[in-house]
Parts: sequence; C-alpha cells; structure tokens
Amino acid sequence: MDQETDAELLGRLRAGDERAFVTLVRRYQAAMLRLAACYVPSVAVAEEVVQDTWLGVLRGIGGFEGRSSFRTWLFRILVNRARTAGARERRSVTIGDAGPAVDGSRFDGTGHWAVPPERWVDEADDRVDAAKLADRLRAAIDELPPRQREVVTLRDVEGLSSGEVCSVLDISESNQRVLLHRGRSRLRQALETEFGRA
Repeated sequence: MDQETDAELLGRLRAGDERAFVTLVRRYQAAMLRLAACYVPSVAVAEEVVQDTWLGVLRGIGGFEGRSSFRTWLFRILVNRARTAGARERRSVTIGDAGPAVDGSRFDGTGHWAVPPERWVDEADDRVDAAKLADRLRAAIDELPPRQREVVTLRDVEGLSSGEVCSVLDISESNQRVLLHRGRSRLRQALETEFGRA
C-alpha cells in the first residue's frame, strides 16, 4: 500500500478511503513538522499547524486540480498556515539578514576561495562522529535566518526541486538560489568552526 503514488492515494481519498489518508499522513507528517518549525516558536504550535493543514487538505481535496504535485500543494498550504500562526505567535519583528554569509577574507580578488574548504564529510571516522555532525547540522539549520532556513529545509532536507521550492514559498528562481547559497555557506562555516577547521 505504501508503494502507491500520491495521485493514486488522492483518488482513493476522494472516494472516501480513510486508509489512503492515513498513508499520506504517514508519508508527509515528519517533513511537515520540520517545515512548520521554521515558522513558529514551538513544537506544539508546529503540531497545531500540521493538524490544521491536514484539515485544510481534507476540506480542499475536491478543488485540487493537479496543476502541481500533491507534495507541492500540501507544502504550500502548510507554509501559508505556518506563516499566519508564526505571525500570530511571535510578538516581535524578526530582523532581516544584513551580514554576509561567509567572511569575505576567505575569498581572493576574483571571488574564488582563497583556500578551498576542506572535505570534512570524508573524514568522519565513525557513527558517533557522524551523529555529532548531524546534531550540529540540525542546530545550525535552526540558527539560519528564516528565509534561508525555509529554502535549505525544503531543498536539502525534504528534497524538493528548485521549482517546487519557488512554488511553495512564492519566490523567484534567482531569490531561491541566493537564499540556498547563503544558507549552505552559513552551514558550512558553522560546521568548520565547530569541528576546528578554517
């Protein structure tokens, strides 16, 4: 049953098959929680957003025309609801991304790396080191500015294509590329700093 495509599950869901809904929830719940957490201040609020999104899917399934993938449509609903909840939950305004992602002294006059970053991934000796690396990477993603965190989460954690990310977040392709580059650069720098490499 889990091998069914989203389109097949949607057909069954439209026909009233509750098991199709359970399969879709199982397939997307964890990704939705991760994405919602980019917008709201707590896990509890993220869980509410996800639940509200699933209710929206059930209410709107008849209007889904398939012009995008189900995953893109689902994440678009989630992002809209999470933005609303995040604005409602937060009483302060977030400050924009004003600084460079990487210290400019790391580049030469042509804009290339003065000393290329080391390939730290290849040097992970065992699973304990890999677990530490994964924990630090998750924390570093949480520390990214909101728009960078959204793009990195959707592209690198959830595996959406650049076009899908643009559709979900309603941003241009060039904006998506800049946010992704800055986010990845900040993550690389955080990992290099954490693990003692310059």
